[in-house]
Amino acid sequence: MQKKRLGNSDMELTPIGVGAWAMGGGGWAFAWGPQDDDQSISAIHAALDHGVNWIDTAAVYGLGHSEEVVARALEGRSNKPYVFTKCARPWNEKREIQKVLKRDSIRRECESSLRRLKVDCIDLYQIHWPEPDEDLAEGWEALARLKEEGKVRWTGVSNCNVGQLERCRAIAPITSLQPPYSAVSPETQDALLPYCQEHGIGAIVYSPMKSGLLTGKMTRERVAALPEDDFRRHAPAFQEPQLTRNLALADRMKQIGARHGRSAGEVAIAWTLRHPAVTAAIVGMRSAEQTAGVVGALEFQLTAEEISEIDAARRA
Repeated sequence: MQKKRLGNSDMELTPIGVGAWAMGGGGWAFAWGPQDDDQSISAIHAALDHGVNWIDTAAVYGLGHSEEVVARALEGRSNKPYVFTKCARPWNEKREIQKVLKRDSIRRECESSLRRLKVDCIDLYQIHWPEPDEDLAEGWEALARLKEEGKVRWTGVSNCNVGQLERCRAIAPITSLQPPYSAVSPETQDALLPYCQEHGIGAIVYSPMKSGLLTGKMTRERVAALPEDDFRRHAPAFQEPQLTRNLALADRMKQIGARHGRSAGEVAIAWTLRHPAVTAAIVGMRSAEQTAGVVGALEFQLTAEEISEIDAARRA
């Protein structure tokens, strides 16, 4: 399995990492519906057993719960992976999520994440969203101070545009950017990925399977039956007129995967990994069974002809 160095860090990452968003469970603003913690832990164990060497979570996932589940999963494991988490989305006693990039708030968030994750140092600490924009410099300076103090090893950003990356780079080096990227939503490749490549910023892309749309297992019936607190019920990609086109693209990926004994999801992930600026992809896993359906992406590569076939289907 080939690994890639993440930006200016010393971390060599496997092509995919465990995405722990859904592991936060239900009952919060951006949930994926109910989730069994034991299933989450089984998914993480299965991924680590297949050689995956990093996990990406965030404080806001389940309002702290995802980080706690990750800590439980890693307890007693000898092959500890890199653990990445994010800040700038704190919540109040009413469980209302806020947008805060103030220095003191980020410091409190970091201390809380260290406690929930049960680690002395976070491998990669990231600004989750650059909001409010006018406080981005203060937030990025706060992350730089945390790195100097040894509370975090490396620092990155998520969901930033090129202008925001420029402003952050003027303050301190950026190890990584976490942007959305998939065959359904490829906009990142127009400006952001070339910028990362030019400036040595590692790109760890999220939603390579577009929140389950490109797994080959999503149907109109499954979309209609999603839990009320599943954010996907209201996402445009899961509604018409986009849904029909996206399910057709997933079917094409399923056909390509069948030629190699791979799943549609593994094809979707491979499509993102083909881009030279992409270091690795965050892959959501909710059970050991789901993990088994995507770990083939650790070594699977598409041919030039198959990439062209997917691109033609995207434009259809």
